[in-house]
Order: sequence, then structure tokens, then C-alpha cells
Amino acid sequence: MNSETGNYMKLYKIETGNFKLDGGAMFGVVPKSLWNKVYPADENNMCNLAMRCLLIETNHKLILIDTGIGNKQDDKFFQYYYLNGNDSLLESLQSLNFSPEDITDVILTHLHFDHCGGAVSKNGAGYILTFPNATHWISGPQWRWAMEPNQREKASYLYENIQPIDQSGKLRFIDTEIAFTKDIQLRFFNGHTEGLIVPFIASKNYTLVYVSDLLPTKAHIPVSWICGYDTRPLISMQERMDFLQSAYKNNYVLFFEHDIFTECCTLQETEKGIRVDKTFTLNELFTE
Repeated sequence: MNSETGNYMKLYKIETGNFKLDGGAMFGVVPKSLWNKVYPADENNMCNLAMRCLLIETNHKLILIDTGIGNKQDDKFFQYYYLNGNDSLLESLQSLNFSPEDITDVILTHLHFDHCGGAVSKNGAGYILTFPNATHWISGPQWRWAMEPNQREKASYLYENIQPIDQSGKLRFIDTEIAFTKDIQLRFFNGHTEGLIVPFIASKNYTLVYVSDLLPTKAHIPVSWICGYDTRPLISMQERMDFLQSAYKNNYVLFFEHDIFTECCTLQETEKGIRVDKTFTLNELFTE
């Protein structure tokens, strides 16, 4: 992968719709009396979550990070996740005057269905790539993990989301942390799932970090507020502690995939540890 020439880069949020998950699952052992104050659940204890992707336009590439849940599963599947909102992956792209054929690269942070489902579309009785011209990138460790899933994650890895990408010939593996382009670094984290990719994007005077499920929402920033879906909670805590210290020292901007209330934030150091400083939208950040 060669470095890009020139400095042109533009970032776009891509809203793909919302879904709901159980609040206890989202916050693990943290009592509801605490987390409900900062990320309130509905009357059924369900937290409404975004599936916010990121589009990166450079000189020669149009790179999409994650693809949301998609729409190819049946009603029985979707009834468990209470899809809501007026946004969709393709409509969000079209609103920016991009077509699926324009996408050159799709980076999948991991293969849980709410992150990769939109990469594959139904085509009659079969499946096709939503972005037919794109190379699809996934970490090698995550791919191997998904091919032999543990019992805890097995329900999150769906054949129809994964195998069509493999069979298309458009799948490429990333086995070590790399510079994807000169401005995009891909780093691995292993607490949520093996080989989670977290992209670090240098643009203007900021480094924007697409935190994916390392930090699903800003409410997860206290290091002990670990999502119940994380496979290795103690590793998650250490990874978050190290990341948040680095993010604070380097003034990183965090871009949240799942926080329905907050797109981006910066951090500050407090007596209780690293906490949220300013919150803003991606558009606000890049129109300063």
C-alpha cells in the first residue's frame, strides 16, 4: 500500500440507522443507577445506539470504515434489535453524491454483524458485494477468530455477512498494525474481540480516532465501564487506560460509532481520571 501524494483529505460521517441493545449488556457489571444517568435506557431497559460509519475521501481513494447492520436478514432477526431512525447506508452515501461503485476500500473494524452487515446485499437467492469495486480489509487475527468462533461471540458472526466477501476475491488481510496510507494508521486491540482494528486518521490539525467498540459510547470512557460483550474485560480495561492516556496527551479527537447522542469528543484529565472535555459533531470540527 503506497502512501498518498498530496494532502487532500475530507471526512464524512455516514449514518446507517440505529438499533437497540440491552443496557445491562452494554455496561456489564456497572449498576444501572450509574450508567442510566449518562446513557438512559427506555422502559424495556434497551439503549438506543447509532451505527455511524466514516467515509474518507483522499486524492485517489474513497475509503469506508464499517458498514452498519445492512438489511438482508429476515424480520425475525431484526425484531431482536429494534431498528429505528430514518438513515441508511446507501441513502447517506447518495446524499453526498457518492455511489456504491465509487468506494475503493472498505475497512471492517471487526466482523460482528452491526459493523459488517452492510458490506453484503441480497441478490435474489444469493448475495453480492454492496461495494463491488472495493477491496475489503479485515485483520487476519479477527478473520481467524471468526472462522472458529467462541460460544460467546458465535451469534455475532453470520455466514451471509462474511463468506460472500471471501468468495468475491475482494478480501485482503492485515496481519500487523500498518500505515494504510500516510495519514491513516490501523492499530489492533484485543479486549472486545481478537484483532479489532482502530483507525487513527491524521487530518488538518487533529488526529481523529474511529474508536469502534474499543469505546462504544462516551459513557464507556471510565476504564471500568466495560461492555458486557467484551471477551476479555481485563484486557479491555488495560487497553482503554493506555489509549485514553495517549489520546489525552496527544489531543486526539474520538469519533463514536455507537453513541447516538455524541459524534465526537476531546478529553481532559480530572481527579477521577481521563474524562470527556468538549463534545461536537464532525462537521463542527472541520469547519472551525
